Amino acid sequence: MGQFRQISTFVEVVARGSLSAAARAEGIAPAMIGRRLDALEARLGVKLLQRTTRKLALTDEGAAFLEDCQRILAELEEAESAVSERSAHATGHLMISAPAGFGRQHVAPVLPSFLSEHRDVTVTLNMSDRVVDIVGEGIDVAIRIASLSDSSLVSVKLADNERVVVGSPAYLKRYGKPETLADLTKHNCLAISSEGSQRGWTFREGGKNVVLKVNGNMACNDGQVLHEWALAGKGLAWRSMWEVGSAIEAGKLQTVLDGYSAPGNDIYAVFAQRRHLPLRVRAFVDFLRHTYAQPDYWRKPAK
Repeated sequence: MGQFRQISTFVEVVARGSLSAAARAEGIAPAMIGRRLDALEARLGVKLLQRTTRKLALTDEGAAFLEDCQRILAELEEAESAVSERSAHATGHLMISAPAGFGRQHVAPVLPSFLSEHRDVTVTLNMSDRVVDIVGEGIDVAIRIASLSDSSLVSVKLADNERVVVGSPAYLKRYGKPETLADLTKHNCLAISSEGSQRGWTFREGGKNVVLKVNGNMACNDGQVLHEWALAGKGLAWRSMWEVGSAIEAGKLQTVLDGYSAPGNDIYAVFAQRRHLPLRVRAFVDFLRHTYAQPDYWRKPAK
């Protein structure tokens, strides 16, 4: 408590320009303010302020320390505000963006539960596989399956996203299971194709990422179609666990090449700012994190 009081006093003195002004604001004697500053400088072993009877001046060390102290006090104020807001009542309209496939399986089905907990919140869910302009399109929170690339945005990780190669039991019985990456050349691989260009399959081998261009007689720009082709025994597909987990659990698909774990392509909630975040946004993000963290959530039957 004493250390915090010393720091807040230091920031207040600099902001008000004198010990006496800071003392008047706190309702104590200027000598008390001076003793706090002396104790702070003694504890740190540096001079923070050059003090005369007429003015104060920050030393170089004081200027650097002031910036850190202001940041810490602002973060503490934000934390206290966040705790207070959580006990308040979420209201208003929430604009949500999500990738089409993920939104259908893992956002739309859980929204009724969220709204039953927050009855004064309404939502609009826009599902699109394009990267939306969060600020320009008035989106409160966007769900993205990728690492955050725009440094002006804030992201909160909702869940890990494992990617696996899968095939139906019938396909694997007929053509066998690939044991190495080289074995994929012997299989019909169902690939994502965007604007005529195939997206490679990424694996981890020898401590490095390896991207393979696979071969097959069918490609599509819609992941759900690839999933259905794999279920129908048409070939192998490289899919996210969020999409195929329930089919694996049901025995409709089996994983192969498990020793070549794919790099993470995790699931995030993305929004424009962290400070003064509306309670409805904070509540929704917390709700998704809790929901997705439930044991075996990703292997539950699709709704």
